[in-house]
Amino acid sequence: MIDVLLVSVAATSAESVAAAARNFEGLGVRLRLAAFAGPADLPESPLFTERHSFAKDASALGRKLAATAGKAPAAKRGWMHAQRDAWLLGHARRAKVIVALDAQAVYTVWQLARINKSAHACYGVAAGLRAVADRKERPRHYARADFVNGLPSPKAAARAAARRTRRLPKAVALKAIGPRVLRTGPGARAWRMAVAAPGLPEHIRFRLAKRVGDGLRKANRPAGAVLTFTSAAEQSRGLRHRADLLAAAAQVELKRGKVPVRLNDAVTAEVACADANWGKGNGKAAGASLAKAMELAFHRVLHFDRTESPMADDPGAYLAPLHSATAFKAMTAGNGRARPAATPPADRPLRLLFVTRKNANFLTEIRDRYEEHTDVEVRSLDIADEPALDALVKSPARMAAFRLGAEPALERTVEEHLRPHLDWADTVFIDWCTGPSVLFTAIDPGTTRIIVRLHSFETFSAWPFLADFSRIDDLVFVGAHLRDLTVSAVPALRGPNAPALHVIHNAMDLGRYGRPKDDDARFTVGLTGISAVAKDPRWAISVLKLLRARDERYRLFLIGADVDGTLSPAARAYASEYEREVTELESSGAVRRLGQLSDVPGALADVGVILSSSVRESFHCGFVEGAASGAVPVARDWPFFAGKPNGAHTLFPGSWLARTPQEAADRILAVTASEEAWRAAATDATDHALAAWDWPVVARGFDLLLLNSSTTTLPEGGESSEIRAFQP
Repeated sequence: MIDVLLVSVAATSAESVAAAARNFEGLGVRLRLAAFAGPADLPESPLFTERHSFAKDASALGRKLAATAGKAPAAKRGWMHAQRDAWLLGHARRAKVIVALDAQAVYTVWQLARINKSAHACYGVAAGLRAVADRKERPRHYARADFVNGLPSPKAAARAAARRTRRLPKAVALKAIGPRVLRTGPGARAWRMAVAAPGLPEHIRFRLAKRVGDGLRKANRPAGAVLTFTSAAEQSRGLRHRADLLAAAAQVELKRGKVPVRLNDAVTAEVACADANWGKGNGKAAGASLAKAMELAFHRVLHFDRTESPMADDPGAYLAPLHSATAFKAMTAGNGRARPAATPPADRPLRLLFVTRKNANFLTEIRDRYEEHTDVEVRSLDIADEPALDALVKSPARMAAFRLGAEPALERTVEEHLRPHLDWADTVFIDWCTGPSVLFTAIDPGTTRIIVRLHSFETFSAWPFLADFSRIDDLVFVGAHLRDLTVSAVPALRGPNAPALHVIHNAMDLGRYGRPKDDDARFTVGLTGISAVAKDPRWAISVLKLLRARDERYRLFLIGADVDGTLSPAARAYASEYEREVTELESSGAVRRLGQLSDVPGALADVGVILSSSVRESFHCGFVEGAASGAVPVARDWPFFAGKPNGAHTLFPGSWLARTPQEAADRILAVTASEEAWRAAATDATDHALAAWDWPVVARGFDLLLLNSSTTTLPEGGESSEIRAFQP
């Protein structure tokens, strides 16, 4: 019997494969089929002794080979799978005739013939049939040939030996750097010393440090991983290697929810790479490095998922590595606008375009007001509904490169999609200083006025550095404290081409919160919107414990979704402690979690005291809504801004403030000591909230901003309804 192996790589119909098999019927052969197809798609024929699929999934190929195979031509892709298939290789060594059924299988058959030099390698059924016939006619000839060709080839043996020799050190090293070895103290110390050894070639040190550091991390030795990366970085002379190693060390700590010890060094090293690339005229690489540096500097663990931020005390010092970089200065330099914004038209309604990206939560009252205004025509644009633009927003590296002049295609895309909106609008109001503000300032706005509103989180992100503020006419803040912090962090807001800066509070319809409260609401403390760690509901729990130590009638209502612990290890750690404390108090009825509600005013009717426990806020709408509902307000002096010129202490009356849980508890005990005192304090709070922050009051500030022909400057000490302009 002659063993014949048919190989198929292209998608071939079952009928054609069966027809090919029938050609070999009655010739005294053992016919096997190997196809690059799924097992369920293998052609069937009773003539096949065996059928086999050599298509592998990604896990069998390995990540790198799978990625390479996905990009390779079909012919080579088939061989990449075939060479990992033991069945196919085994039967190829025993086959006397190997037949490629299609053109894409020829490369695989050629490679198999190199393994089995005694076999006939054929393309097409006709050639295969001739090979079978020839073997039948000259059996002795092929017996001798098979014997000779079956002996090991000296060249093949040499190649195999060289391959094994090259693989041996890598295999030994991989075992030696494996988690099992690195879990031991001596093993970890030995490899750390090896990585930091002087005289080691740069590329070897880098690769070794990455392997050892990753191994230590997997061996649950994060401190050792950090030490390995930083020690290797100290010995590295190449800017790129040093930056990558320090970044790797920082990422290990960030993934544990910690502030990296060498964070400043990691940012500085990446910025050095940006400057080096910028000096060489490589704006794209410089932009990528700046994006990496900002990704480290503004990582959410540092500013959002803890109750502290390294940027809060001194933004200028924290961001000094970025501010001092030549590439950063070039990126944030304004391009200016060719013509100033035009005055509002006198012969037709003002055309006002509201722009957001997914979050229009704070625009409802504003948009409704101007949609009903007879002298205003309103349109809205959500960037998330424009796939081409939304893709750009998701790529800070491209935006950074664009600001450095290295992404002309980005400008063309923005021009194509946004120019019609700019041509239509007299004024563009962009809510949130994020991606849309970058896009709208990527091109010259013509005579259209550009207004951007910054809330809070943007200040702790890279977005303000990617926007071109020389093309923004007005920048609106919802609180003076956020204005001060942002101006300190963003040099472009202190330059001659900076926009006019204003403070206008959030738009809230506070009148709908006024509902009667029962007497027992006096002992119910409320906290709204607790999903972010910055809301620090554990501070409120501390206040509750102090209250209940004096009177167990006090209880805490938590309104809104629970703390989201899925965002990072730091958030998870906070959420875990929060959950433990809340669970202990829930069993006694001291705490009730109300969750997300559609009727918040109804829930606040049962609340007699409203808390603001946050470490930072832009304004804290939920707290002000509670005050408007007739709950006595007690606000923590937000630690991010405490002791500074502006903060909760300048936004709210002094009698509302508390610096510690004890001060908050003392105020609550005092104002709820009697029903009369509680109701009097609640009435005062409601009157103040409505007079200062109700929408009819705040709306006047938006009218001054949006409907006037030029920026209106009013005294900083004016009422909150006024538009407060500020020049640093």
